[in-house]
Amino acid sequence: MSLKQPPYLKPGDTVAIVAPSGVLKNRTEEVNKAKTLLKSWGLHAVVGKHVFSQDNHFAGTDDERCEDLQKAMDDPTISAIWCARGGYGTVRVLDKLNWEKFYKNPKWLIGYSDITALHSQIHNEGIETIHAMMCTSLNKDYTTIAETISTFKDALFGKPISYTLKGSNYNKPGAAKGQIVGGNLTLLHTMLGSNTSIDTSGKILFIEEIGEYKYHIDRMLQSLKRAGYFKNCKGVIVGDMSKMRKNTTPWGSSIEQLILDALAEYNFPIAFNMPAGHEKDNRALILGRSVDLNVDISNSSIIFSTN
Repeated sequence: MSLKQPPYLKPGDTVAIVAPSGVLKNRTEEVNKAKTLLKSWGLHAVVGKHVFSQDNHFAGTDDERCEDLQKAMDDPTISAIWCARGGYGTVRVLDKLNWEKFYKNPKWLIGYSDITALHSQIHNEGIETIHAMMCTSLNKDYTTIAETISTFKDALFGKPISYTLKGSNYNKPGAAKGQIVGGNLTLLHTMLGSNTSIDTSGKILFIEEIGEYKYHIDRMLQSLKRAGYFKNCKGVIVGDMSKMRKNTTPWGSSIEQLILDALAEYNFPIAFNMPAGHEKDNRALILGRSVDLNVDISNSSIIFSTN
């Protein structure tokens, strides 16, 4: 079943910047750069009341972060909601949100990492979202993240998106078509057993991760597998596995081989080298959109359907 597609943006539309997760201490410059970027595209920006608040680890209390997000979700003049950063904290506000107005007037939700919790919830509400850069991605020279920015803009304004990934000897060749879903592996694992856990049947799963031990990655994949996550999955796209930590006892294989071993019993294609996740090159993905995935050793292609 096709998900609802929020209206693509056009000049004059307004984007709300919110912080549903970690604190933005000393990050005013990045948010200002985000506002400037949106302005250069002909868009207006409004910053949530509590974006620069702090409650220990978080960008304000759970209620404050929820207030900003709910206001942006409910405001009919807001066309997209751009998360300022990830970190941790989104899961703490999920059950405080009311989706009634958002469902009637859907708008794009943009972010990655911890924002996977919102992507999953909104997917279950039947609405597409955009897995893409956040405001804190703008802490360096724009030229170093040109593709990150351009694909974000393309997704937001409705230009066709397709990617050709560099090849990998670890790729598991094959072809598949289905909605692309997923995000950060830890968050997908965290959602298991809740109403926010996504159904991957007939879908293509994208995963990325940062700062984990290999055995943690294996443990999460084993948990997802035991929960039936991959039983009727059509394919897997592996993004960046960044800053992997070294355990005192070596795992003994590459992260690619670890993933292949965990999913060895399934026949679906697996593509590595998707530039999305916690690296500078973080290409936009329209989660919930149908894609054609073709995987070979020499390269892989991901073509998003146009709606």
